Amino acid sequence: MQKIKSLMTRQGLKSPPESLSDLGAIENLRVPGKEEFRELREQPSDPQAEQELINSIEQVYFSTDSFDIVKYELEKLPPILNLQELEEYRDKLKQQQAAVSKKVADLILEKQPAYVKELERVTSLQTGLQLAAVICTNGRRHLNIAKEGFTQASLGLLANQRKRQLLIGLLKSLRTIKTLQRTDVRLSEMLEEEDYPGAIQLCLECQKAASTFKHYSCISELNSKLQDTLEQIEEQLDVALSKICKNFDINHYTKVQQAYRLLGKTQTAMDQLHMHFTQAIHNTVFQVVLGYVELCAGNTDTKFQKLQYKDLCTHVTPDSYIPCLADLCKALWEVMLSYYRTMEWHEKHDNEDTTSASEGSNIIGTEETDFDRGYIKKKLEHGLTRIWQDVQLKVKTYLLGTDLSIFKYDDFIFVLDIISRLMQVGEEFCGSKSEVLQESIRKQSVNYFKNYHRTRLDELRMFLENETWELCPVKSNFSILQLHEFKFMEQSRSPSVSPSKQQASASSKTVTLFEQYCSGGNPFEIQANHKDEETEDVLASNGYESDEPEKSAYQEYDSDSDVPEELKRDYVDEQTGDAPVKSVSRETLKSRKKSDYSLNKVNAPILTNTTLNVVRLVGKYMQMMNILKPIAFDVIHFMSQLFDYYMYAIYTFFGRNDSLESTGLGLSSSRLRTTLNRIQESLIDLEVSADAAATLTAAEERKEKVPSPHLSHLVVLTSGDTLYGLAERVVATESLVFLAEQFEFLQPHLDAVMPAVKKPFLQQFYSQTVSTASELRKPIYWIVAGKAIDYEQMLLLMANVKWDVKEIMSQHNIYVDALLKEFEQFNRRLNEVSKRVRIPLPVSNILWEHCIRLANRTIVEGYANVKKCSNEGRALMQLDFQQFLMKLEKLTDIRPIPDKEFVETYIKAYYLTENDMERWIKEHREYSTKQLTNLVNVCLGSHINKKARQKLLAAIDDIDRPKR
Repeated sequence: MQKIKSLMTRQGLKSPPESLSDLGAIENLRVPGKEEFRELREQPSDPQAEQELINSIEQVYFSTDSFDIVKYELEKLPPILNLQELEEYRDKLKQQQAAVSKKVADLILEKQPAYVKELERVTSLQTGLQLAAVICTNGRRHLNIAKEGFTQASLGLLANQRKRQLLIGLLKSLRTIKTLQRTDVRLSEMLEEEDYPGAIQLCLECQKAASTFKHYSCISELNSKLQDTLEQIEEQLDVALSKICKNFDINHYTKVQQAYRLLGKTQTAMDQLHMHFTQAIHNTVFQVVLGYVELCAGNTDTKFQKLQYKDLCTHVTPDSYIPCLADLCKALWEVMLSYYRTMEWHEKHDNEDTTSASEGSNIIGTEETDFDRGYIKKKLEHGLTRIWQDVQLKVKTYLLGTDLSIFKYDDFIFVLDIISRLMQVGEEFCGSKSEVLQESIRKQSVNYFKNYHRTRLDELRMFLENETWELCPVKSNFSILQLHEFKFMEQSRSPSVSPSKQQASASSKTVTLFEQYCSGGNPFEIQANHKDEETEDVLASNGYESDEPEKSAYQEYDSDSDVPEELKRDYVDEQTGDAPVKSVSRETLKSRKKSDYSLNKVNAPILTNTTLNVVRLVGKYMQMMNILKPIAFDVIHFMSQLFDYYMYAIYTFFGRNDSLESTGLGLSSSRLRTTLNRIQESLIDLEVSADAAATLTAAEERKEKVPSPHLSHLVVLTSGDTLYGLAERVVATESLVFLAEQFEFLQPHLDAVMPAVKKPFLQQFYSQTVSTASELRKPIYWIVAGKAIDYEQMLLLMANVKWDVKEIMSQHNIYVDALLKEFEQFNRRLNEVSKRVRIPLPVSNILWEHCIRLANRTIVEGYANVKKCSNEGRALMQLDFQQFLMKLEKLTDIRPIPDKEFVETYIKAYYLTENDMERWIKEHREYSTKQLTNLVNVCLGSHINKKARQKLLAAIDDIDRPKR
């Protein structure tokens, strides 16, 4: 197609689009006529041949318009012309021209409709242009008329109006600039009012306004001034942030955080806050200690201010040590409370920000806020441990600055209580177990307590050796919880809760110290007046709470219904010992007046001043154990030594008698003997006068032991009128039982604080030592029973009786009356003793039991001394014993009579045959060899021959051989 167009160009033809710019050419364009088109169409048409002709046209014919075809053809002619060749060549060119012309004709016919349409559009465009020319001519004419109608004055008015508008804008700018110049005054006022967010907001707005008028030369200086003001605000903001560390104020901190948020420096603010808290801890402890050091030094010398905190702590005097420690903990509490409240503030505002962000649509701003919140939360959580570590190190340094062994026990406990309270604060603050403080105070506590305990043991020995075993008059409702030393147990021991606040906090035990004191107060303030609030009212006014001690408490009432339940509960049942009885009849109470010597006195605990001192010591030990649980095992071990030594002293003073075990009555159980031997081996120093050549190891071991105590010479145990010191024995023994009962009462508390690996020791102490305390009653009261009745005189009277009588007697022998008189005298003496000391029912029962048992065994011994005895004599023996039992049962309520069968069985054995007696001898080994031998010898001749006698004596010898 391009080749055809090039040929058309050579022939002077143009396509319609290319000829639009030359309207004249279009008008003069000759369109082929119908005849020409018809001739071209009528020519034979062979498209392929025509295309070959067109393709055979030389390429040069399709070149640019400057190509000269004629010249090109002439130059191609050969030097020697050949007419035929020329004609052939001419015919070829004509054929090519005809092919091109036909092709052009076909193309023109094909484009004819488009050509006509385009020609019509061009004609329409020409008409439109002519109309536009007319409109432009009219417009110019009207503009000339308007120009001639307006004057110069009108245009001047418009110019002045424009100038006025410009001047108004300038005036506004000048007023704004004037306001900006005066902004520093308002900023100063806002800073004085601590309105940091408002000051920063104003400063930022001024900077924004100044940037609008930066084309004024005066604004450049103002911009610099505003920048300086903003830096000054940041400095004051940092100072305001530091004030949060000691006294947190919600409104103040809210303003500071809003200010930092406006500056876009919330993370920087959190970093600065932690630096301020660290600095606040250091400055606080230094200033507190420095204040006490300078106060005690009595001068204003500045040398202390230059000391390091560690060196400064060594200058604290013992008198000011505890007040300084308390103030130190108070100040550190304020710092930690401020940090706690800071975290609370952020948690609360984070929740509010999260809620508001969920309602908004600014995703980018929300992501930035979430990132800042996450950073602040992690920073605060990490800061908890860091701040508590700083607090521990400062307090540890203070504790190491002074040797705590110089303090009295109460002061030392006071120090431990403060430190325990501080450790509780730390545990609630960050969940830490306060390893730094625990290890430091534990070492000092163990050393202090060892020395303290050794001194207390020596004091206990001194008290025991000077104790006269007089009754310490306490009220009937006495409880160890009424003593100062046990007040902590009434409070369920929460070291941070004062007694006045305990009731209020009982309903919500989960309230932490920070929640409790968040709004005010200080957990370390209650120590100052805590002791003053404690009172003790445990001693009876006149030794008894009854004004008439001689009168029976029961006799005050006319009938059983009038007796109060409290009084009924004061009496104990015969079968259960000290256990209270829920319902007791009047007759039962009356029947007990003979055996229970406590009816004329209120049933108050029996204890001595030494017992009370031991109980107080136990309370002090438990205070330390409760305050510092890591040393619980050491403390309980020392507590057990107090009980061991007291128990050993009671045994040594009143129960040691080598002849006891020879009776064969089993007065001391194997468990009791094992316990006493253990105490003697582990605690008692039996080598007080050892030579100086003892080894160092032996000396160290003796340091852990205490010399055996000696009974005071003021205590007389040899007088029969006082039943051989029965009052003192009762007071001593029952005080030990009372002490054991208190240890039983404290066992759950001790078990709760004892480490699991050490609990077997505690269980062994209770099962092998505490539980055996009441067993000392038997050997101690046996000594009284052995001397209260003249058993030797009875043996002499029995020896004068003739037992080989031939007739049955109806009158008992005189030795029975003598023995009963001894028991009546014993009863009177027992009544006299009971006027001095209440004799509990178990004690009176044991005394009567011992006396009756000894009397019955003496009777058997007297019967065993008989040389000759008839059947009538055996009947007389039975008569005497029955008379003795009948009279004895009127003196005592003990049923059954102890060893009654022991006597009756021995009397009846006289009537046994040979075989029965042999079996009887083998079954009844409770009798002595002498008693069995005498029985066989007396029976000889009556119903036993000599051969049988030899056989029976051989059986007795076989029984006795293992005992040798």
